[in-house]
Amino acid sequence: MADEGDVLTNLDNQPLGNGADNQPTAGFLVQYIKDLSVENPNAPAAFQWTDQPQLDLQFNIAVNNVSDEVSEVELKINASATCESGQLYMVELLYAGLVGIRNLPEEQAHMFLFAEAPRILFPFARRVMADATRDMGFQPLMVDPIDFNGLYIQRMQERQQEEGGAQANMGGPASGNA
Repeated sequence: MADEGDVLTNLDNQPLGNGADNQPTAGFLVQYIKDLSVENPNAPAAFQWTDQPQLDLQFNIAVNNVSDEVSEVELKINASATCESGQLYMVELLYAGLVGIRNLPEEQAHMFLFAEAPRILFPFARRVMADATRDMGFQPLMVDPIDFNGLYIQRMQERQQEEGGAQANMGGPASGNA
């Protein structure tokens, strides 16, 4: 039998666990364009317009469970440029990745899926958006970096406040005359 100081221990001097895969792990298995729609509805006339374009940029993050240990994270980006003369372009991108998560507490897994995974996907989605607008004949759309972690924290704080308000309205601890 192995002693405590034997070779069959890891660097933390803890037993290896007979090959059990019990270490927390999270990472991408694959990234891909799930859907891409590019429209240049007023070409070639739009290339003659001199109006200053207005850009509308929208983001959304969705997570779909594929199995117990694999989730699909979708980063959806919609960009639309218009000017007084009309619509210049519309680009809708759904960029996704399969994320494997094992032995991670639920709270940490949630944060990884909704904050860290979109941060990792974003540079690739940004490049697709820039290439699409450039290939339509316009200046490449260089989307500014996004603080997904900050947005995640902000959204979780908003959710806590909403839940706190809902509990108060649903007969939380009574106040007033006893």
